Amino acid sequence: MHQDLYDVAIIGCGPAGLQAAIHAASKKAEVIVFGRARKSGLYKAHIANFCCYERPISGKDLLQAGRKQAESFDAAFVEEDVIETKNENNLFSLVTESGNTFTSRTLILCLGVTRKKLRVKGEKELVGRGVSYCVDCDANFYRGLDVAVVGNESAAAIGAVTLLSYAKTVYLICRELTITDTLYEKLKNSNVKIIKDTWVKEVIGTNEVEGVLLKNGEALKVNGIFVERGAKSALELAANLGVLFDTETVSFIEINKKQETNIPGLYAAGDITGQPWQIAKAVGEGCVAGIEAAEYAKKLAGD
Repeated sequence: MHQDLYDVAIIGCGPAGLQAAIHAASKKAEVIVFGRARKSGLYKAHIANFCCYERPISGKDLLQAGRKQAESFDAAFVEEDVIETKNENNLFSLVTESGNTFTSRTLILCLGVTRKKLRVKGEKELVGRGVSYCVDCDANFYRGLDVAVVGNESAAAIGAVTLLSYAKTVYLICRELTITDTLYEKLKNSNVKIIKDTWVKEVIGTNEVEGVLLKNGEALKVNGIFVERGAKSALELAANLGVLFDTETVSFIEINKKQETNIPGLYAAGDITGQPWQIAKAVGEGCVAGIEAAEYAKKLAGD
């Protein structure tokens, strides 16, 4: 499955990513898809207003059917998070949480935009004053300080390791880590202080973060808290590629009618391109992105 070069790489296996995979692979492009279906916001939903389905269907069943369709056209799937993206020599390089690197002529971002918050006392009040949702964006502000990262998955683990290059002390607060063995070994062999089997009960501070109170009763004095729940967001993965975001909220990737971003060979589809957040929109955009990416890849390959 792991070959030297793919035509189309897709990050995200929700409806947009799956539809992009189906259309790109049906064009005989070599396609690889990254992500875990169970992390899609659709996975636990029940859909009753989607075209061609008279009766309600579960999101899980819909996603499983989409994957089977994509696989029938020989699309490959990697059930891991992408933690790093690069664009060099007109090729996209993607590093997964296991440390494996994949290269592709084109890249389609099909990630959602929802930021998972802790919803605890003090969090909302101290956003931007010690509470952050993006290690890659804000790590530099915490040089020589003590920080905490909260999360159970790859974004939290990678974020904690990244912060070691900036902060004096880095705590990782998690209930139970669900990451690959490779990433766990990297984390265990680092200086990150892992606090397991608990969660944040309260963010402490008046004008800025002064600490966190944990559910196990422990209190930590920290200058910053990074909420990194789930995988790397599209904002983090796309920012270092030079992608343009909307000027109003800086939350959605700017695309044209071909789902193209400002970066040649880079496309986006689904919730990350803005409202409405509907399956029909995601599927339609995924279709266009898949076709366009496959055609672009063929031109690069000289076919």
